[in-house]
Amino acid sequence: MATLLIPTPLRKFTNNEARFQSAGGSVKSVINDLITTFDGLKPHLLDGDGNIRSFVKVYLEDEDIQSLDNEQTEVNQDSIISIIPAIAGGAI
Repeated sequence: MATLLIPTPLRKFTNNEARFQSAGGSVKSVINDLITTFDGLKPHLLDGDGNIRSFVKVYLEDEDIQSLDNEQTEVNQDSIISIIPAIAGGAI
């Protein structure tokens, strides 16, 4: 199963789970499995059209999925997917 790594700021929506496993064949299907299991994540990851929000970066191994096939990027059983949410704040 593909493994999705959940960043610390989003773990409050996953009962503090740091990893999620899915048999999905694409990044989109793995994300959909994740939000089906942990519905509280949906507004943090998906926009109103059901697409991954523009400020959320998703990587397959070391590659940004935007440089691959975006949400349709295929995954296999050994794939590692990482969600990198935008972090804002602070002063200059």
